[in-house]
Amino acid sequence: MKRVLPMLFALPLLLAWAHPAWALRCGTRLVEQGDQDFQVRERCGDPFFVDSYATFARNGTGAPIETGVETVYDAWYYNFGPQQLMVRLLFANGELVREQTLGYGFNGSGGPCNLDIITDGMSSGELYARCGAPAERRQIYGDALLRDGFHGARLLVPRIHEEWFYPARGGDRAREVLLLNGRVEDVKVVD
Repeated sequence: MKRVLPMLFALPLLLAWAHPAWALRCGTRLVEQGDQDFQVRERCGDPFFVDSYATFARNGTGAPIETGVETVYDAWYYNFGPQQLMVRLLFANGELVREQTLGYGFNGSGGPCNLDIITDGMSSGELYARCGAPAERRQIYGDALLRDGFHGARLLVPRIHEEWFYPARGGDRAREVLLLNGRVEDVKVVD
């Protein structure tokens, strides 16, 4: 029992020092959490689609000194062909913070697609990859203010509503796709 206790205390320290569990390979080079956007572009080339948004945090509301910090997020989408999964890389102020794998990639530039594949929760980059550029695209900006009533902090979170319009093709009827902060929120069939 005496040997088990020190090991239990050491385990959290080892986990804290561990490297991230993911790393994207572009050719012979690795891209990992903490890399800068220019390093990723150098290793992997240009993404096929980029989506951006920002948050603004205020700390010390009601205190003598109030500070504000903006964080700019960029989501880069990479397509490595139909034999590999597409990848979404999320950068915060130019630093890679998250990697997400999507469905299998494709040849060419994407689209036109069977509009029935558009589902709630699909990312804007995946929609762009599968169905191509929309015929019409509108953005409506708003925000939500999240307050921390205990510490006097607040976070201004943008709410970017987008409407993407895909015209009727073949037997498909037109679709109006509503996105919120880069994710499909609703799909409407348009006559």
